[in-house]
Amino acid sequence: MKSLFQRLPRTPLLVALLVIAPAITARAQDPKIQLAHLDRLAAKANETVDVNIDERLIQLTIKLFDDKDEDEAKIKKLVQGLKGIYVKNFEFDNDNEYSTADVDSIRSQLREPSWTRLLNVTSKREGNVEVYLSMSGSQINGLAVISAEPRELTVVNLVGPVDLEKLSKLEGNLGIPDLGVGPVKSKTKNEQ
Repeated sequence: MKSLFQRLPRTPLLVALLVIAPAITARAQDPKIQLAHLDRLAAKANETVDVNIDERLIQLTIKLFDDKDEDEAKIKKLVQGLKGIYVKNFEFDNDNEYSTADVDSIRSQLREPSWTRLLNVTSKREGNVEVYLSMSGSQINGLAVISAEPRELTVVNLVGPVDLEKLSKLEGNLGIPDLGVGPVKSKTKNEQ
């Protein structure tokens, strides 16, 4: 008795596999995470930041930067090559306005084989910060940060080649909060 697989015509089956396989592989390696489900939190938040800058907008924006202005020239150099910058930030008046399920829905996307958790900081008082990198071979092609504090939830997703050294210079620009990925600054006597 022939198996079902042996009875199928081979040419259409191979064509179907050749068409479907790249799409499945591309989706598995896509460093853009889905954040739209968090939009419902805006109704509970007292302040919301929503940044959606795709590759087309990045290219348009960097054309407007002044190369003669040192800061703008640096930012222009940093974002060239990125395919997207996506940020969702919600600040609440009360604790626990978002659920664990909201954060877990993001984490579940970061369990794909291309993603690796680089950093996990947990504090019962101040919340959690997680930093993930998406790798394609030895190249970083995406970054995701989840900052879950009692009264604030922030998710940052950078799509495209990411240089961690240069990334620290982007903090505070284009909606990207301080991610804590830059070099540690030593405290002065007054700060200690």
